Amino acid sequence: MISRLERYFNRIWYQTPDPPLFLVLLSLVYRLVTKIRKLAYQRNLLHTSGVAVPVLVVGNLSVGGTGKTPLIIWLVAFLRKHGYHPGVISRGYGGQLSKTSTPALLPRNANPVLYGDEAVLIASRTTCPVVIGKSRLSAARHLLLVSNCDIILSDDGLQHLALQRDIEILVIDGMRQFGNQHCLPAGPLREPLSRINTIDLLVCNGNHFPGAFRMDLVGQTLTNLLDQQQQPVSFLRDKPLHVVTGIGNPQRFFQSLKLQGLDFDTRTFPDHHNYTAANLQFDDDSPILMTEKDAVKCYHLANRKIWMLPVEAQFDSTFSDALKHLLEEKHGRLKTT
Repeated sequence: MISRLERYFNRIWYQTPDPPLFLVLLSLVYRLVTKIRKLAYQRNLLHTSGVAVPVLVVGNLSVGGTGKTPLIIWLVAFLRKHGYHPGVISRGYGGQLSKTSTPALLPRNANPVLYGDEAVLIASRTTCPVVIGKSRLSAARHLLLVSNCDIILSDDGLQHLALQRDIEILVIDGMRQFGNQHCLPAGPLREPLSRINTIDLLVCNGNHFPGAFRMDLVGQTLTNLLDQQQQPVSFLRDKPLHVVTGIGNPQRFFQSLKLQGLDFDTRTFPDHHNYTAANLQFDDDSPILMTEKDAVKCYHLANRKIWMLPVEAQFDSTFSDALKHLLEEKHGRLKTT
């Protein structure tokens, strides 16, 4: 279950405009360290290196889930439509191999315990090459060695300045946005809010934000974990239902289910939680629903009661047009099929 410490920080970050003074002081230290680090890159005391293909970074300013994974999946499809062969690099958060310094290409049917839930989900949904690594630069170089990709998507790579990037896309959680707007640990921000001014494209998940393109995550078809049977979401209406999550912002998922007429109780775990059979045990035979990110770690626990709800990122044409323009501007061409 979510720890008392995590509940404490969520309350401070998203419900308290004035955090405790000791956290504010620690936040000032954090901001100083990040500023010194950024200056070190700007003055070549720390080195930024590029690779032989364009790099698109998808990231966020705040800790926790904002919707980067569905956006990465959408971008892979968009780039393929325009003649590219994309690959993805990721840290592989939650996976055991994320702690090693050697980059690793995900094999077919990769184990999320080793490679991380988000990386496995991206690989399974897109079938494009995905490399995880502690260093985004090393991961990018390894990806080019083991694949024929001609453009790289860096998942959660905004703060990894050692890798040069051509386009930066920032994803904003439309529900929580930037909380109390303080940097860690007084608030949820990894960088000061002024970082927005240097981003190429802003994307807001599920809401409107000044200067941002709205992204909606749409999920309408349930999939059974055991036999892959599919049903509309309405299949679970008017039934007792358990919703189990281990994601960054479960409230957004809960809200989307309520808007589709579902009534349920919840059981929440920390982001990237690795499930055990006990986590999915209830004292009844009611169906259990989870996100696709949770489901990739639960196939070995599958039974007919467990369902997942995959989601798709949707935009209007203005986002596609803006991305096309950026690719043309940065590289003087846009591939077409």
